Amino acid sequence: MVNSDIENRFKLHELDDVKIFKISRLRMKVLELAYLIDEVCPDGREKSIAINGLDEVLMFANASIARHD
Repeated sequence: MVNSDIENRFKLHELDDVKIFKISRLRMKVLELAYLIDEVCPDGREKSIAINGLDEVLMFANASIARHD
């Protein structure tokens, strides 16, 4: 792994207004999907995994926005 990649992964990334807007849009859509999954899926392991997956999706999508110009 290249040092610049390690630096980019673990440094604090400043967010400008454009990045904040993009992250907000993603968060709204993921939240909407989470509520839909909660509404239509019966409680159980699969539903829990689906909701946890959305959490992971949002985390990595946010990191993508923050880490790259």
